[in-house]
Amino acid sequence: MHTLKQSFAVGLTLATAFLSSAAWADDTSPAGLWKNVDDVTGKPRALIRITESNGALQGKIEKVFPAPNESQNPKCEKCEGANKDAPIIGLVILSGLKKDGDEYSGGQILDPDNGKTYRSKVQLSEGGKKLSVRGYIGVPMLGRSQTWVRQE
Repeated sequence: MHTLKQSFAVGLTLATAFLSSAAWADDTSPAGLWKNVDDVTGKPRALIRITESNGALQGKIEKVFPAPNESQNPKCEKCEGANKDAPIIGLVILSGLKKDGDEYSGGQILDPDNGKTYRSKVQLSEGGKKLSVRGYIGVPMLGRSQTWVRQE
C-alpha cells in the first residue's frame, strides 16, 4: 500500500523527468545544430550551430562538406575586413536575428561563397525540425531561401 508521501514522490519524479526531456528537446527555438542544404545542388554544405544570447540569434559554421575537388579547409577568400581569408570553420555567418511573431528577423547572413552579407530572416517549420533561412537585399521578395535540417 502506497502512502500519500510515496505517491507524491513518484509523481514528482515522473514530472521532473518529463519536463527535463521536454526542455532538452526544445524545438520552439532555432538554437541548436543545423545542416545547411544548398538550394541549387540539394547537397549538404555545412553544419551551423545557432545560439541565442540576449534574445538575438547567432550562427557559426562547425563543419563543412566540401566536394573532393574543393579545399578541405576552405577560407572566406571573397570576404572583406576581419573575415578576409578567415577559415570557414568557425566563421559566424548568421547574426542579429530577433524574434518577431513566428519568425526571427532583423539580422544578417554572410554567404562565404561570394563574401556578401544580406539581410536575413528565419522561420521554424515541421515542428522545429526544419528552418527556412532567407537572405535578401532590400525586401524579402528579392532574395533566396534555403532549408536547414535540425541535427540535434
